[in-house]
Amino acid sequence: MNHTLRWQKSTFSDGGDGNTCVELAGTGGHIHLRESDTPGTELTTATAPLAHLIRGVKSGLFPAATPR
Repeated sequence: MNHTLRWQKSTFSDGGDGNTCVELAGTGGHIHLRESDTPGTELTTATAPLAHLIRGVKSGLFPAATPR
């Protein structure tokens, strides 16, 4: 894990004590994601695949999961 990353919380985060939000950091062509509750665990991806995933989610390509 790179400790020099500049993490940014979502503007939708309430900023309260719960710190339950996703944080993002960028380095070159890569995006790093982590959950505020578990900052030691990161997901790193290139910007193009992440953008493709977000477009798919927004367009409804992935239907909502049904709870079991």
